[in-house]
Amino acid sequence: MRTGTALIYDEEMTKYKLLWVDPACKIEVPERLTVSHEALVRSGLADRCVSIPVREATEADILLVHSEEYLEAVKKTPHMTLEDLKEFTLQYGDVYFHPNIYRCAKLAAGAALQLVDSVMTGKVRNGMALVRPPGHHSMRSAASGFCVFNNVAIAAQYAKQKYGVKRVLIVDWDIHHGQGVQYCFEDDPSVLYFSWHRYEHQKFWPQLRESDFDSVGKEKGAGFNINVPWNKVGMQDSDYVSVFCHLLLPVAYEFCPDLVLVCAGFDSAIGDPEGEMCAAPDVFAHLTHLLMNLAGGKLCAVLEGGYNLTSLAQSVCQTVQTLLGDPAPRPADLAGPCKSALESLHCVRSAHRQYWSCLKHAADLPSPDISTKRVKLAEEEDEEVTLDKGEEEESAEEKVWPEPLKRVPPPTRTAVVLPDGVACPDGCKNFRPSEDLDPLIVNKLKEDFLKDADDSDALSTLSSLVALVEKMEKNEVCSGLALVRDVSVAMMCVVQHAASALRNRVLVVCLGDGKVPSHVTEDGKTCVVQFSDKESEEQESKYYIPVCLKKGYGDVSGFIQAVLGLLLPLGYEYDPGLVLLVRMSDSGPCESAWQQLTGLLLGLAQGHTLVLLQEGERTRVGPTASSLLGDPAPSLGQLPAPTPEDVESMERLRHRLKADWKLLQTTAQGSGGGDER
Repeated sequence: MRTGTALIYDEEMTKYKLLWVDPACKIEVPERLTVSHEALVRSGLADRCVSIPVREATEADILLVHSEEYLEAVKKTPHMTLEDLKEFTLQYGDVYFHPNIYRCAKLAAGAALQLVDSVMTGKVRNGMALVRPPGHHSMRSAASGFCVFNNVAIAAQYAKQKYGVKRVLIVDWDIHHGQGVQYCFEDDPSVLYFSWHRYEHQKFWPQLRESDFDSVGKEKGAGFNINVPWNKVGMQDSDYVSVFCHLLLPVAYEFCPDLVLVCAGFDSAIGDPEGEMCAAPDVFAHLTHLLMNLAGGKLCAVLEGGYNLTSLAQSVCQTVQTLLGDPAPRPADLAGPCKSALESLHCVRSAHRQYWSCLKHAADLPSPDISTKRVKLAEEEDEEVTLDKGEEEESAEEKVWPEPLKRVPPPTRTAVVLPDGVACPDGCKNFRPSEDLDPLIVNKLKEDFLKDADDSDALSTLSSLVALVEKMEKNEVCSGLALVRDVSVAMMCVVQHAASALRNRVLVVCLGDGKVPSHVTEDGKTCVVQFSDKESEEQESKYYIPVCLKKGYGDVSGFIQAVLGLLLPLGYEYDPGLVLLVRMSDSGPCESAWQQLTGLLLGLAQGHTLVLLQEGERTRVGPTASSLLGDPAPSLGQLPAPTPEDVESMERLRHRLKADWKLLQTTAQGSGGGDER
């Protein structure tokens, strides 16, 4: 298993700047790179990474994406006078040139290629390249938006050519549309390009008609270009997470990439003067985590935008720390997406449902009067111009947000409670309570869970589970795995103790037909999601959610779509302090789907996940421990369409639950959908 996170940075890329007055370009400064790298050094994250030297991209590399005429023109810039550089710049949009920018642009593209080489050869698992100039706006024969060469597009073509990569996913979370990437791959079904971007009904740069939701790609590439237009500023964490759960992740899992490239622009974070969004830097830890089980963990993040030097540095640190495998922080209060975000999500899902089986159930396009496609009336534009002075001052006021809490990984990553004769997996710690439990707790365990009070083995296992949960609450242990004689009893023991002793909520994810008493969910301290191929006898409620898979776990597509579109948004909104993952005997999905589930759940509760397996499931101990240790799950392959029965069942359930769980909403229509921000 590959390990390690690459970090690619070279101070040389700071050695160019704007040499004349240009209000549009003044925010693109060398400090963007230096503050990002200094923050990684200061936090100790840089030392934990594998430092990879930068190389210049060759002309052959650059010509994978750009025209020879354009390359030859840029090659002349080091020898131009200031007036010549100004003149040369005028032919392009919102970009500037400098005598050293050609060298820096070659280094930026080369850094992306070095990262791809390191990941594809197995030298590291993943990594980030801190580069400048950025790349995603640059087109075949034109610089644009501070970008000279299209770093990520070159990297994608290079990976396909050199390593025979069949499918590349490019995730562009920069706040501007990466039109250069879109143009490069819009007719190419081997590259799935996803971009969300500030759009405001085509009034925000680059103001392109083809940045809207209905630009889905061309010819064979139709369906492989996904644009999510943000038509209002102020988007928050919940808007970003919602789009991942209900759009990007389902499509990405169906696509099944061999490599994930991220256009990691952090102008989509709070405080950025370009984006004007309100997403906390912490959210990038979660977005990164959610991508890390795709492509066997082969993920390359390449810096794009980000112009608030504080939120930029914080967001870079959150991304790199997650790539290193540290548990993500608890998500901020995710109250649900706003109405405008839901309108956009609704439109994109509808536009792509003919291309992706996971979206076939998406709602019809909304009527034009509520659609993101609506044309702004001239009088509305006039009204916007006449903002009163107070409103202008308020919008110009600098945003203030709390510094992200320091993420301290527990000393023990994964502890296991195993019966005699079962070997402790590599990287795990065999858990034995360091001190005796409170006699009152021991007596309660005997009374409530042991038929035979003298059953010392059962008492020892339950005592160990209670002690392990307490260690997890103190953040001394991150995750745990237990092989138990009776998984139902062990589950009830942990739930009862956690509900009475812990300050935090517990999310129980149960796979199988075993009975889960619904009374444990009455006070909201415990939320149970139970996957089964049988209808539950228990009454569904806000905190007891039975998910019936009509075709059982054999329908891997149906199971994964339920995990992505139901379980994850619900889990993020519930925000537990502990996740209890329970696999009943002889039930559950195939090994790779089980590992995907385990890995995805680690994004919740700061990674505090306890897995309970029946004693007969010994062969699952190793793969489960591997996932808890942060190893990427095996690929599921390209997923076929889920069965219509499972799709209908999931949609009915989501429809019933969305009034209570706002992150389950996918349209702004009906039941007051969307937060009025």
